[in-house]
Amino acid sequence: MKLLHLDSSILGEASASRQLSRAVVDAWKAASADIEVTYRDLDADALSHLSAASLVAGGTPAELRDAAQKHEIALAEATLNEFLAADAIVIGAPMYNFAIPSQLKAWIDRVAVAGKTFAYDENGPKGLAGGKTVVIVSTAGGIHAGQPSGQAHEEYLKFMLGFLGITDIEIVRAEGLAYGEEPRANAIGGAQAQIRDLFVTA
Repeated sequence: MKLLHLDSSILGEASASRQLSRAVVDAWKAASADIEVTYRDLDADALSHLSAASLVAGGTPAELRDAAQKHEIALAEATLNEFLAADAIVIGAPMYNFAIPSQLKAWIDRVAVAGKTFAYDENGPKGLAGGKTVVIVSTAGGIHAGQPSGQAHEEYLKFMLGFLGITDIEIVRAEGLAYGEEPRANAIGGAQAQIRDLFVTA
């Protein structure tokens, strides 16, 4: 099984989402010996955001692309191919300003590709990337799950993955991390218990 592990936090080793996403991957590896993990750090190795230059590069014949355009297309294709090849994905998704990090949004924009991961027909949109299992590691300083303030975080990720055809989604959540040392410890402990429960019967 191929597992794609994504981190998007800008906090390095101080990041709760990185700690917990690593715990998910470690638990998955312990439960399934045949896992092949690909890791992408969306902060340290950030993808460029979609731009006019991105569109121009994609519309330029390969033999006419300059060095910057070739790099742009190669990175976009590698990112998409990683996603398509993955049987499972672990996404570290902290909340920044009531939304996912822009680094994670840049990744979504690279894998949401018409004709590759979704399409439209007379019945509307159709996801083409189904059959994957996704674990979202959701962290936040406040309490937002199920609230309007969480719509651009967990709810957006679930909607976007569903749009691509992915419906097997689990959420490992640690909220209230900014409420003090004890609430933070309790939230992380609760998330670690969720991780154990995910793989207890694996």
